[in-house]
Amino acid sequence: MPRRRPGSLLPLEVGILASCLDAGESGSHGFALAKAIADAGDSRELTATGTMYRALHRLDAAGLVESWWEDPNDAADAGRPRRRSYRITGAGATALAKARADAAPTDTAAFSRAHPGFAT
Repeated sequence: MPRRRPGSLLPLEVGILASCLDAGESGSHGFALAKAIADAGDSRELTATGTMYRALHRLDAAGLVESWWEDPNDAADAGRPRRRSYRITGAGATALAKARADAAPTDTAAFSRAHPGFAT
């Protein structure tokens, strides 16, 4: 596997940031982000259970997303485990814009199918 350039984003990370941006200020939990990426047409990125969450952890550690746990009472009332939610930060929005600008596809339709997190 080739090494990535410092500061560059993997396609999955771009998809996550784009999904977080779409979710808005209220944020979204990991499973909903994974579903949004799959619905965008590229579920190949989610090859293992932990793939999405490892990427979210990297983005959180880099300050590109912020995360928080929901109130335990809300989860209990809904009869499910607590969820961790994610929201894009200003730095994340800047990194996403840069990644989109750096991708100068010649065939935008094919590129969009291959990289659903990129807006063309």
